[in-house]
Amino acid sequence: MKLPDVDKERSERPLSFSDFMKLYNEDLPLHFPRVSLALLREFRKMHATLFKGSNLWSLDQHRKKVMDWLTSRNRV
Repeated sequence: MKLPDVDKERSERPLSFSDFMKLYNEDLPLHFPRVSLALLREFRKMHATLFKGSNLWSLDQHRKKVMDWLTSRNRV
């Protein structure tokens, strides 16, 4: 019998702004920029199509995109 994939379930679970921020910043390498609620609001405004009328986030769908956005934003 196959056991549930806990990491996959965690990644796909719908999250609020604050829950996403907490999990995003958790275990992040030191050289990666951290997010704040203000940065997440800015990201959501700039990438509204990723949310399709929902205020929910998921690590699976948004974490890598936020990382890339923050990294490119800090280079400017």
